[in-house]
Amino acid sequence: MSDKLNKTNVMRVLDQHGIRYTPRDYSHTGAVSGADVARALGLDPDAVFKTLVTVAGSGEHYVFMVPVERELDLKKAARAVGEKSIGMIRQKELLPLTGYVHGGCSPIGMKKPFVTVIDETAQLYDTVTFSAGKIGFQVELSPDDLRRVIDFAYADICE
Repeated sequence: MSDKLNKTNVMRVLDQHGIRYTPRDYSHTGAVSGADVARALGLDPDAVFKTLVTVAGSGEHYVFMVPVERELDLKKAARAVGEKSIGMIRQKELLPLTGYVHGGCSPIGMKKPFVTVIDETAQLYDTVTFSAGKIGFQVELSPDDLRRVIDFAYADICE
């Protein structure tokens, strides 16, 4: 994706850090769910992750990344970050909090950094794919390279 007009903010951040990634475009496929995106891109859905933003009983916000065909286990997620309870934020809160819209939320480039936890299965893959910060665009990169941009922990957080 050499055309700067087609680059998302996430891609620009990765470029600034000198991180190699593979851009993925699914905007022409009509994909509506993470599983649809994985199929449209011909990727293993276990290696394609969705980014979920939560709020804890304490009021703190947390980001979790799970494979697109799996669900976040809220109890496991709460334990992973040392909270008593966690719930999903309301969709209308996502844009003001993160700068991203539903379906285009990325762990890279949020308005402020949040504690981030990625399902431990990500460690099984050389690369993982997730939103590039805009509906229709994904990036694929190694978890090690992702760690160069954001701080995160691995944990068992899926149902």
